[in-house]
Amino acid sequence: MTVPPLLSIVIVAYKSRDEIRGCLGSIPSVMAGGGTEVVVVDNSPDDGAGAIVRRDFPNVVYQPMAENVGFGRGNNAGYARTRGEFVLFLNPDTICNAAALEHCVSRLRADSSIGLISPRLELADGSMDLACRRSIPTLWDGFCRAAGLAARFPRARWLAAYNLTHLPPDGTYEVGAINGAFMMAPRHVLQQIAPDGIVFDERFFMYGDDLDLCIRVRRAGWKIVYDGRVRITHLKGVSVAKDFDRMSRAIFDANRDVFLKHFNPTGSRLVRWKYRLAFGAWKLVAKSKARVSGYRRVRPL
Repeated sequence: MTVPPLLSIVIVAYKSRDEIRGCLGSIPSVMAGGGTEVVVVDNSPDDGAGAIVRRDFPNVVYQPMAENVGFGRGNNAGYARTRGEFVLFLNPDTICNAAALEHCVSRLRADSSIGLISPRLELADGSMDLACRRSIPTLWDGFCRAAGLAARFPRARWLAAYNLTHLPPDGTYEVGAINGAFMMAPRHVLQQIAPDGIVFDERFFMYGDDLDLCIRVRRAGWKIVYDGRVRITHLKGVSVAKDFDRMSRAIFDANRDVFLKHFNPTGSRLVRWKYRLAFGAWKLVAKSKARVSGYRRVRPL
């Protein structure tokens, strides 16, 4: 019987031919304390990424899908094939390093109250990917971000609570949510919140599923932790840029549905319309700003 790996990594690829080699090449096969296993679920197997995985990374488990099944369903399919004590859901547009992975595993081992952890995610230019540490935003937080108040006054807690920019980026603390680009958890936590193996809610095709998972983990009694003392690179926006209009709509609509799922348990028509109007306005403002500035990336929750 083979010894289970210390860390299992699930990567859902979609049109990732240009990113997958860098991502897989950055993952160590062995870390302090044990080995790693990697499962790549390919939602676009005809784009050439599969050939790269099979040729250059023969130890990676490659699972092509017959169609694009989405982020959540793809992660669930990959998770079903893992055996590690810890599980990392990782985007293909990331560049990892052993130090960050080992540090996050050590934090989870040392503190049984942590359900999910993320390091600092940095963009290609070295700036911080603000989505790697978030609150569970209120409508006020969303308004401040959409209106530009959060960016103008990043140190004001009551204006910048959305991305927690009033907190030190190189610190470590509990947060409301982390980014789906990097979500590491102990297997026993995932087994408790998803005994059927459906970790991500498959009703969310793309976007929103990471926020939904964070809410469920927190409500089950575990902490969501950001640790800025270690970092990885996130080449963010690659997939969005390839299909801007559809992706930008999906970002806001999916996160609206997360709020309807968790914060409207009685199905109130008034609450439903409140969130529909709020997210609709937010989407309109963000897309208008993107068109005016020529900035082809709509930032998700």
